[in-house]
Amino acid sequence: MIKKILIVDDSLVARMMIQNSIPTDKGYEVLVAFNGKEGVEKYRQHKPDVTFMDLTMPELDGFTAIEQILAFDSNAIIIALTADIQSKSILRVTELGAFAVVQKPAKPDIIQGVLKDVAFKLRHTGA
Repeated sequence: MIKKILIVDDSLVARMMIQNSIPTDKGYEVLVAFNGKEGVEKYRQHKPDVTFMDLTMPELDGFTAIEQILAFDSNAIIIALTADIQSKSILRVTELGAFAVVQKPAKPDIIQGVLKDVAFKLRHTGA
C-alpha cells in the first residue's frame, strides 16, 4: 500500500504538476525535495513508498540520487522523470534500478497509471 510519496525536482512547476496529478482521495502523504541531495536526505528520513525523481538537478543529479537511495534501500521504488528521451539515458536509469521512466512534462493519467503499477507491485510482494 502506498502511504508516502516523495517528489524530487528543482522545478516548482514540475513539482506542482506531479503533485496535482496524485489522487487526493487516497490519503497519500506527499513530501517534496528541491534537488537530489535533499531528496536523498528526505528519503532516508521518511522512507517513502514511492519517489518521483527528476534526473537533471543542481547539487546532485537524479542519476546519482537514485544510486544513493538504492544503496541505502535496495527495495526503493523510484520513478525517474526526464525530458531527455534518448535511449541511452533511459537505459542508464533503468540499469540503475528505476521502477519506471516518465517523460516530462508528466501527464496526470501517466502519473496515476504508474501509481497503480506501484500499488499492484506492493500488494503482490507483501511490502
